[in-house]
Amino acid sequence: MEDDRAADLILLDGKIATLDSRSSFASAAAIRGDRFVAVGNDSDALEYKGSRTKILDLKGKTVIPGLNDTHIHVVREGRQYTLETRWDGVRSLAGAMARLVDQAKRTPPGQWARVVGSWSEFQFEEKRVPTLAELNQALPSTPAFVLHVYHDAMLNRAGLTALGIGKDTPTPPEAEIQRDADGNPTGLLVAKPNAGILYATLDRQPKLEHADQLSSTILFLRELNRFGLTSAIDAGGGFQFYPQDYAAAGELARAGRLTLRIAYNLFTQRPKHELDDFDQWTKSVRLYDGDDFYRVNGAGETLVYSAADFENFMEPRPELSPVMEEELKEVVGLVAGRRWPFRIHATYEESITRFLNVFEEVNETSPIGDLHWFLDHAETISDKNLQRVKRLGGGIAIQDRMAFQGEHFVARYGEEMGERAPPIAKMLEMGIPVSAGTDATRVASYNPWVSLYWLVTGKTVGGTALFSSNNLLSRMDALRLYTVNGGWFSREEDKKGSIQVGKLADLAVLSADYFSVEEEAINGIESLLTVVGGRPVYATGEFSGLAPAAPPITPSWSPVATFGGYTVSRLSPNGDSPGPTHPTAAPAPTGRVRFALTGRDVFGGSC
Repeated sequence: MEDDRAADLILLDGKIATLDSRSSFASAAAIRGDRFVAVGNDSDALEYKGSRTKILDLKGKTVIPGLNDTHIHVVREGRQYTLETRWDGVRSLAGAMARLVDQAKRTPPGQWARVVGSWSEFQFEEKRVPTLAELNQALPSTPAFVLHVYHDAMLNRAGLTALGIGKDTPTPPEAEIQRDADGNPTGLLVAKPNAGILYATLDRQPKLEHADQLSSTILFLRELNRFGLTSAIDAGGGFQFYPQDYAAAGELARAGRLTLRIAYNLFTQRPKHELDDFDQWTKSVRLYDGDDFYRVNGAGETLVYSAADFENFMEPRPELSPVMEEELKEVVGLVAGRRWPFRIHATYEESITRFLNVFEEVNETSPIGDLHWFLDHAETISDKNLQRVKRLGGGIAIQDRMAFQGEHFVARYGEEMGERAPPIAKMLEMGIPVSAGTDATRVASYNPWVSLYWLVTGKTVGGTALFSSNNLLSRMDALRLYTVNGGWFSREEDKKGSIQVGKLADLAVLSADYFSVEEEAINGIESLLTVVGGRPVYATGEFSGLAPAAPPITPSWSPVATFGGYTVSRLSPNGDSPGPTHPTAAPAPTGRVRFALTGRDVFGGSC
């Protein structure tokens, strides 16, 4: 073949899940530039062989389209990833605490040892969180911050001192600064149910310089590539200001250095000034401005602060303000009138009912059916409201928050509600556009295979079975939520999500066959080779050397340099775990309290 028509890369002898309309499998694919030019058998692909074509023998390995997390806070996490000690996937509290102690030894003066979510006490053998007494004993001098879902954060005494939190510090609204009998802060900050106190406390801690934010973002995207992610829709997030906090991601995009496709939504940051924010943005920012790697995707997930129904399942459901409808209608009316899609954080049925009332009113004057608008989360949505979403042309982006908070949800709302939180199978049955993601990193982990495991098994990271059998998905249907379905949520259905001729050449070669491994091994899958736009961006094992090496980790004391990111534990044939893929922590310090506590009692008298 003439080299101007030849493929750059050919994959042979694979088990390629195309995710086309028939869920077909192929054995080979050819890529030229950033697109697939052939998908079929080996002979089909080899027709595109040229003198410079790179040919890879997959030896029967499973290939899937690149995964797409449609709700993740990737821009925000990129700015701080290398500052954080990760407890994701660690199987014991003793091991998790040992990591934090080890990190404190190398943390320089003025910096913090911090764990910013992505874990659940139920993943630990001990089935509990650390106590404040343990945190203070283990880290007596280095400031420490440990975020526990959106319920609470723990500061050690050094952290309280560093932030100047004392007896006279006022308690913010909808929050608690826990105090002892003398009125002194203990170090526990609780969302009741507003997570603002948790966000604000984290925001006061030291940040990376711009050069280190660039490095941190590159490393975080590489970590996502490690699990086969090639696309994401960024949901903004609290204390994520536009455009200043997008500087690192934007600079990397302009330099062609992103290894993950990012479509980002604009999230208002100014209570009572939301209408001004969206008025300014919809005038100054062109919708879908950018390219296939970095582009504006619309408004949300917070549209107005009065509509924020925080999902702290250890606290009662929040009652939204009576002014919510008026404020939300102004903003939705504005963005819909200017033909911007929007998304909204929507946890509870009661909130969703009120949101949909507003959307129906707006729809009468500014139709929203063609905007690709959607709800995020929707754990307790009713069938009646699903019908309303369907009539209004909306979608629903679901996430695996329940895999990390399911036990807390059931303790408050009961097993019957947990069986369909959210009712994913019903959404699909009704033909509503549905996609999947993680909402990482401050509640759930960014590992998509934990989410896929949850979709297939209905189990939490602690092994608790939540879903009824009729709310479980087949492996193929679950994968569709993470691939081809995601395109609808960024108006890229014609570009991504499946391995088909003409589509973007995004794929992952897996470490195990997702379609046949035991269910308990699904959350241990990783990518051996991740390709984005025909370019290998992550490679390991027999594919090592095909992708660029990871850049140096900065700052030099970063916990990522020692512990890496997510710890994947491998299951042996008998079900035992022989250990994680990342270096393990030193043995836990002795003398720790070891008793099982769950729910709200985890911060009892031992604190």
